[in-house]
Amino acid sequence: MIVEEKLNYVQLLFRVRGSVLPRIWRRVVVTTAIAFVLTVVEETYPELRLTLTPTPFTLIGLALSIFLGFRNNTSYDRFWEGRRLWGALVNTSRTLGRQLQLYIHKSTLRPKDREDDQKELEQIRDFQRQQVHRVIAFPHALRMALRREDPFDKLAEYLPPAEVEALRKERNVPWAIVARISLRAQSAWRRGWIDPFHVTQIDRSLIELENIQGGCERIRNTPIPFSYTVLIHSIVAVYCLLLPFGIYDSVKMATPLVVMFVSYAFFGLDAIGEEIEDPFGKDLNDLPLLALSTLIEADLKVRLGEEPPAPVEPIHGDQLL
Repeated sequence: MIVEEKLNYVQLLFRVRGSVLPRIWRRVVVTTAIAFVLTVVEETYPELRLTLTPTPFTLIGLALSIFLGFRNNTSYDRFWEGRRLWGALVNTSRTLGRQLQLYIHKSTLRPKDREDDQKELEQIRDFQRQQVHRVIAFPHALRMALRREDPFDKLAEYLPPAEVEALRKERNVPWAIVARISLRAQSAWRRGWIDPFHVTQIDRSLIELENIQGGCERIRNTPIPFSYTVLIHSIVAVYCLLLPFGIYDSVKMATPLVVMFVSYAFFGLDAIGEEIEDPFGKDLNDLPLLALSTLIEADLKVRLGEEPPAPVEPIHGDQLL
């Protein structure tokens, strides 16, 4: 995601990085060049002139604008839903981390001497730390699953080696981490470390993590229908290529310039919808999943009294991953 200080109008007007221009400039150049050649031919050889009435282009342009607007709205809905899901992940992770530290306490099922009491306290602290580290591992695992990256080197920073090796056999690593948190919470309940009511509260937070993961997977694995994308690409390309025949009689030698601006607008709108359709990648305008995962890690490590990681710095000065 591009993070930039507020730019003034002139700076925005000439800003290239983060815009759609790098994605569409070749298409704009080709259509403008074709328009220029056709304009020269029309001026040089009037007997070869082939002109069309502007009416079809007006009607098609109106319909095309509606289609592009609908497609971009759909893509932005996916982008915004992804951001809402990751915002919920930040809050739920903080809540779960707090619950695991607050609800786990010494067993009152049987009396103990001082030595046993101290030993149990150390076991509880270690148990809390391991559980919170699993909560930290979950957003990193989810981020890397959404981006189809290998998560195990990263998970080794938070989980024991034996657990990382066990996760290598799992098909769905983030969900497997949630399952392990749940199983160990059940184990703590059997030891008398968690009240049954508090087990239910922890389980609700784990269900929320599962719902967040399911929402992200739904966006990631369900693109906008391919036939719709092909149709939009085809209509935009044909419209821009044929546009010189419909406007030459009205604008004459300005035809290439008009085609350049119109094709920039239509190709640009098409490219924006395509870029934000999947908000979990590493494009310039995708969500900063690494920054959000690191934020969760920092918040939870502070609560454990551990050294938090440094905030993620923008690459190239303006892009958060």
